[in-house]
Amino acid sequence: MPELPEVETVARSLEPQVAGRLIVGVERLDWARMVEPHPAPVFSDLITGRRILRAHRRAKWVLLALDAGWTLALHLRMSGRLTVQAPDDVARPHVHLILTLDNDRRIFFDDERKFGRVRLLDAAGLAALDAAHGPEPLDERFTAAALARILAGRRTKIKPLLLDQRLIAGLGNIYASEALWLAQLHPLAPASAIDAAGATALHAAIRTVLHQAIAYEGSSLRNYRNSYGARGQNQEHFLAYDRAGTPCQRCGAAIERIVVAQRSTFFCPTCQRLPD
Repeated sequence: MPELPEVETVARSLEPQVAGRLIVGVERLDWARMVEPHPAPVFSDLITGRRILRAHRRAKWVLLALDAGWTLALHLRMSGRLTVQAPDDVARPHVHLILTLDNDRRIFFDDERKFGRVRLLDAAGLAALDAAHGPEPLDERFTAAALARILAGRRTKIKPLLLDQRLIAGLGNIYASEALWLAQLHPLAPASAIDAAGATALHAAIRTVLHQAIAYEGSSLRNYRNSYGARGQNQEHFLAYDRAGTPCQRCGAAIERIVVAQRSTFFCPTCQRLPD
């Protein structure tokens, strides 16, 4: 599933292509369950004629701010791609939504597994989406002290806690593993066992791995592409994720893979020791 860096990259690559453009029609919507909360015909009527003001991100949602107070929120889930295509580009079989713009270019939502979602939100709906997510880890208000407060008193293992979107927005399996490796914290450590120094190290690690991944335009393992259709390069710089059996770049021990909260988790058993 695309995480914060991938979604941020998609939003940034959409911005110069769609900002200021008018949505003149819904050319295709063949998977009605993709759109929420309005039925497909109502969605099509409401979005036609709306101007896109800007593209940005909240958590793992791509947000297209529209005129008249509407926001189009798109979640890529497991296999979704958002690309801007030329008028004569042929849509692949898994393109389930096509929005036509006033310059004849088209926004394709390609989603092979049909897990993606598209929400047309008014101001109240956007506020509810925002309230359902924790702080943005790259926001200046997300400090080491703020992270320490999130961890305090929680017996939850640190790896699944980092994936809880209600507590911290945008982190996912890849960057949680990478940040824990960098901070030298075991993924099964209880959050409450992480002291102030550990919280400071984890805070710095989270921000480091996210900034790096954005700089490399995300990690392309399977489906992810930016809105120009280009792959990210961050997968070439993983420190722990998907590196089971390879030497730890810090100590040389073999990286191990375990399953935590039904997710593959990669760590160094020597550098990332489980506290007593």
